Amino acid sequence: MTEYGRGPGPEPWHPEDPQYGDQGWTGHEAQPGQMPYVAGPQQYQQEPQPQQAYYPQQQGQYPQAQQTQYQQQQQQQQMPYPQHPQQQQYPQQHPEYPQQHQQHQQHQETYGGQGGGQVWDTGQGQYAAVPQAADPYAGADPYAQQQSSGYPGEAPDLYGSPEAFPPPRPPSMRHLQTEEPWQEEEDAAADSFLAGGGDAGDGEDDGDGDDGGRGGRRSGRSGDKPKKRSGMACLIAAVVIIGVVGGGGYYGYSYLKDRFSTAKDFSGEGIDETVDVEIPKGAGLGQMGRILKEAGVVASAQAFVDAAGSNPKGQSIQPGIYPLKKKMSAAAAVTVMTDPSKLHVLTITEGMRNSTVYDAIDKKLEKPAGTTKDIALKQAKSLGLPAWANNDKNIIDPLEGFLYPMRYDLSKDSTPESLLKQMVKNATDKYTELGVEGKAKELGLSNPLQVITVASLVNAEGKNHDDFRKMSEVVYNRLKKTNDVTNQKIEFDSTYNYVKNQSEINFNLTEAKAFVNPYNTHNIKGLPPGPIGNPGLDALTATLSPDHGGWMFFVSVDGDKTTFTKTYDEHLKLVAEFQERQKQKNGG
Repeated sequence: MTEYGRGPGPEPWHPEDPQYGDQGWTGHEAQPGQMPYVAGPQQYQQEPQPQQAYYPQQQGQYPQAQQTQYQQQQQQQQMPYPQHPQQQQYPQQHPEYPQQHQQHQQHQETYGGQGGGQVWDTGQGQYAAVPQAADPYAGADPYAQQQSSGYPGEAPDLYGSPEAFPPPRPPSMRHLQTEEPWQEEEDAAADSFLAGGGDAGDGEDDGDGDDGGRGGRRSGRSGDKPKKRSGMACLIAAVVIIGVVGGGGYYGYSYLKDRFSTAKDFSGEGIDETVDVEIPKGAGLGQMGRILKEAGVVASAQAFVDAAGSNPKGQSIQPGIYPLKKKMSAAAAVTVMTDPSKLHVLTITEGMRNSTVYDAIDKKLEKPAGTTKDIALKQAKSLGLPAWANNDKNIIDPLEGFLYPMRYDLSKDSTPESLLKQMVKNATDKYTELGVEGKAKELGLSNPLQVITVASLVNAEGKNHDDFRKMSEVVYNRLKKTNDVTNQKIEFDSTYNYVKNQSEINFNLTEAKAFVNPYNTHNIKGLPPGPIGNPGLDALTATLSPDHGGWMFFVSVDGDKTTFTKTYDEHLKLVAEFQERQKQKNGG
């Protein structure tokens, strides 16, 4: 740093430069070109001494600068003109600005060496050139990197141009910040919100700049406009807060009202209008209550939840379709839905015969007796049976064994035809999944229909899966040509009962053997023409995977547990025991 201005750098000298301090502040702008020199050759006035204390504190930090200082001192000693005593302090006072010191030396050499003894009139006094040694930088422009000059009229106006620094201010106001940037951003956000999000859609402009008026805001504010914008921002915030608090209060009130107040409820058994309400699988009491409320059955979901909680069977409500009346009390609705007979569904149990299924469909759909059976026999070919079904002319019912056991939900659109088609489809899909067609020959059977027939016999005679596997082994062993005990007769009571459309345990065996019918296995050899019921999944898998224990006979002595034997003698002992139990049971 020199008295002539700042050294090479991106900016001109500025009063706020920390190297200059606040000494000598007069409240007036410095005039370009004025220098604090006094008369006399190469004499100038330095800054007050307190500033010199700043430099010695940092001496020793720049060894390279000290080496440059030593070289400059050696060069100055060779100069033929006298030096001011205070000039020797400059290299010591500025060890951390070697480049600026070199620039200062160039100024001295330029004014003192290039003139050749000439005198320049600078307007501030005469500067006498003192002859000195040849300057190695002679001819070079000392101001090539410095735009400012110490001559009046030649230096640019550093404070008057648009891109210049603002005029200097007193020390007490130099670090005063009149506005916070965040305040401008908040006001700008409020303006954008009020104007619909645009910068210039409201016909107003804050300044003449191209940035939407923000330049005008930087240069200052006027009038009541800032207060207006701040007020609008506060108003918007207040509206948002009121909305949030008001909405939260409303929902809080609604929650407390629903939670602690008495739920709305109808009274009585409802009006004379019935609707079918379907409860999906996995639905809880709350979801059930909402479904019933939407259907107009109960007045509120909470009333239904409360009533179900008060009913001992309230947690046992099953999914399905319920025929319910509108405007029922919640308690009355729970009573209906906890009664399985009221559930608007049709459940086909494992081993159930088709005759029983037809009657159940007629009853559920409120059809005349025999309606479904007539449709089944007349439309059997159009209900979706597989190609390998109905391969025997003696089959009593072509749909026997193809009405798959499961639960079927009924609706107001349910018909006998739709239900029969769904049952046949479910059976066909399950048989395909189990690979019935491919397993027939492996089991020694003639066709897939015989697999279903064996499964229907197993399901009719057995009681559980373990019984089913042993029962299928009995069937396969009795069908063997080497069977000389029963002579390939199955001799199952269930086949006789099927023909008679009964379920009797105690019947005359002599009469049964004398009764001639293709389904009566006491009279014929081999399997009946078709299934005698609709086997379930357990019976089907047991038929495809028999026990292989060599079982030939079985009997249920107590009517609960089935005992299997391999020889006829063991079987006769069990039969005698069974007959004795029957006599005691009948009082004989």
